Amino acid sequence: MSQTLERLGQIREIMAEQGLDAYVVATFDEYLSEYVPARNQRLHWLTGFTGSAGAAVVLADKASMFVDGRYTVQVRQQVDADAFEYRHLIEEPHGEWLTQQLAAGAKVGIDSRMFSLNSFNRLRDTLDKAGIELVAQDQHPVDQLWQDRPAEEVHKGILMPLEYTGISSAEKRQQIAEQLQQDKLDAALLFAADSVAWLLNVRGRDIPCMPVILGYALIDANAQVTWFTNAEKLPDGFYEHVGDGVTVLSEAEAPAMFAQLKGKRVLADPATANAWTQLTLQQAGAELVAGRDPVLLPKACKNPTEQNGMRQAHIRDGVAEVKFLHWLDNALHAGESLNEADVADKLFSFRAQQDKFKEVSFDTISAAGSNAAMCHYNHNNGTPAELPKQGVYLVDSGGQYLDGTTDITRTIAIGEPDGEVKQQFTRVLKGHIALQNARFPRGTTGAQLDVLARQFLWQHGFDFDHGTGHGVGAYLSVHEGPQGISKAANSVDLRPGMVLSNEPGYYKAGAYGIRCENLIMVREAEGLGGEKPMLEFEVLTMAPFDLRLVDKELMTADEIRWLNGYHQQVYDTLAEFLDEPERHWLAQATQAI
Repeated sequence: MSQTLERLGQIREIMAEQGLDAYVVATFDEYLSEYVPARNQRLHWLTGFTGSAGAAVVLADKASMFVDGRYTVQVRQQVDADAFEYRHLIEEPHGEWLTQQLAAGAKVGIDSRMFSLNSFNRLRDTLDKAGIELVAQDQHPVDQLWQDRPAEEVHKGILMPLEYTGISSAEKRQQIAEQLQQDKLDAALLFAADSVAWLLNVRGRDIPCMPVILGYALIDANAQVTWFTNAEKLPDGFYEHVGDGVTVLSEAEAPAMFAQLKGKRVLADPATANAWTQLTLQQAGAELVAGRDPVLLPKACKNPTEQNGMRQAHIRDGVAEVKFLHWLDNALHAGESLNEADVADKLFSFRAQQDKFKEVSFDTISAAGSNAAMCHYNHNNGTPAELPKQGVYLVDSGGQYLDGTTDITRTIAIGEPDGEVKQQFTRVLKGHIALQNARFPRGTTGAQLDVLARQFLWQHGFDFDHGTGHGVGAYLSVHEGPQGISKAANSVDLRPGMVLSNEPGYYKAGAYGIRCENLIMVREAEGLGGEKPMLEFEVLTMAPFDLRLVDKELMTADEIRWLNGYHQQVYDTLAEFLDEPERHWLAQATQAI
């Protein structure tokens, strides 16, 4: 019997003891973060699946693994087909599937900590229609069975001085409290760990790639904050750093604290906060008010200190990127045999040499040839592929620096690129330039700008299936809301200080992938002389695009002028930090076309 089948049997024994006919195990942990520490990777323990989105549904006589289109290949490589059927998370949601498998009166168990309130309610409503009961629990069966579960790692956090934050925690708390007062709210649940980190001017090491201390907080209309976390992780001098008005309690003490909110109006985001916290607040008699986390917008609109930190971090990151591109070109020219892991490790080594570097901001996407056609490819999920002698290599990577977060994708020619690849790269680049050069009035959303990046692909019958841009934090999450640029409707308008990615792409299945990504920052447009004030984007990322992939005949004079100007800016900004061979390479890579 496989280990997976044995573990499924143990889950079924617990289900039988609890009178459950099914149990749903989700990818997320109790913090609903994009990144999950090893000790909380429950779905991986049960199934072997390492993807970022999925769910296992266990019944008494069968089990199914649900993943979206990104993971249809990976799930077959990692999840035992004798134990699980494979199903599409979007085309056949697990809630709908359960209604077809179970009779009225059946009971489905979930750990309410692992689901947002919105997802909990959707699943409950779907099951209700079929007469099936959703049983919310606050203990996970995997936790009872996982004998060698990694212990919680206790790392001291770090205090972020005004040199990096620009505003004290006390000022930030007062700002949020005033907003609560205006909205006639008594308190707000701050569930996202990066919201709490920003509010208290602290960072941590609880999860890879995102520098936070796990936990959640309440802030009331008097600017008093209660943070539910492990106090052993507090950095030395924490209470002096934050000033009066901050209390730290363990997560086990949250229900008692929630009980004090009976009759109070408490803001909580049902899309991002877990169901358990909100259900517990309701049971305590609090009046839940659904709304966006009040920290999101102030955090997204970087203040002048944070803006400058992001610029400085991108200069150092650009130095690392250019050193890497120079090394890679030389290695390929010399005929060295390289695989995706070798190249990713080398890029990391160049970043690690930079001042204020702490870690990567996400797992590097190092994708050779046809692997680049999978936009979320991870070379760690199998045997890293060799770089081809002819084709393209795509590397999407980023760094966490004390003063900023970076994210950059470059598509690199290996050998002589063919005409089709050059055409598609140039169409992607033209879309990138069009978005970079956009000017727009206040009130404009990212959804209204998205077409700018897609237009040259659309004109020829092509597109890409991901968003054009996501928000980015300042030494925080590389995927930050609420701002974004995509086809999906988003009511949040773009505002000065917001940082986003600009990353159109094209992916030909089984052949190659292309993406051109810089980070950009919203700012006031000056000197236009028109009737209406406008906003525009400042480019932060400093690294050349591969001119060997550019078909100049497809570009307008204005596009060529922008590309030449950007490349001159890259050279002028980075040259002083490079040695002579690197400067010579960069001069060639940024020459005017």
